[in-house]
Amino acid sequence: MAIELYNDGEHICVAFRDLVANEAVQANQFMIFDSDHAALIDPGGELTYTDLYLGIAEYMNVKNLDYVVASHQDPDIVASLNKWLVGTNAKMVVPELWERFIPHFTRPGKLKGRLIAIPDQGTNLQLGSIQLKALPAHFLHAEGNFQFYDPKSRILFSGDMGANLCPAEELDRPAKRLKEVLPYMEGFHRRYMNSNKVCRLWANMVSQLDIRMIVPQHGRALIGKAIPEFITWISQLQCGIDLMTQDNYRIP
Repeated sequence: MAIELYNDGEHICVAFRDLVANEAVQANQFMIFDSDHAALIDPGGELTYTDLYLGIAEYMNVKNLDYVVASHQDPDIVASLNKWLVGTNAKMVVPELWERFIPHFTRPGKLKGRLIAIPDQGTNLQLGSIQLKALPAHFLHAEGNFQFYDPKSRILFSGDMGANLCPAEELDRPAKRLKEVLPYMEGFHRRYMNSNKVCRLWANMVSQLDIRMIVPQHGRALIGKAIPEFITWISQLQCGIDLMTQDNYRIP
């Protein structure tokens, strides 16, 4: 079921949260629609394609999608790329670092004229009346990684940053305080985020944005006090290589 995160009549942000079940990790997919233009963010793989296509069709002719955007190269992000190439006229927007790897999801030559590579420093994507900001989020967790900020809705689509593997029945209830989701996110962030250094650099960057909602790829959205609480928490977190010792590198 689609959940509208924002709708002022002309600009709509939609989350699809219940398209993955059983053995696969829960993942959110997102659509931003503005003035008859639309971008699909992190569409997922085979498990999500059909229901996601039908969900988007409630809002527009899916063939006319402007962009299918991938924050990084993981299968739960963009393994369905070939289907979107066939089913739409959209440009595929991917990190420049993964530009040569993404074609493994499709057939030779299929991406010709259809690929937009995001440079390491990020970029602005024109989408109707707005410029969707692709923000650098390298090593959080992928080496080449981006998040997306919608200045109209003031939503930060944060990828794996802020992910919380909460119970399914809580997915559609935004967290107003960090403590509501911290038990579901701490272990994930300690393992998947590269280091405290990059977490601090990210926190410094996003603190400059006017954020109404942080929406990660997994789990519940963050609103209200949970947003500054999360930014402070992640800026102080020891994670990734900070936690590694020789005990983690022993011959079995």
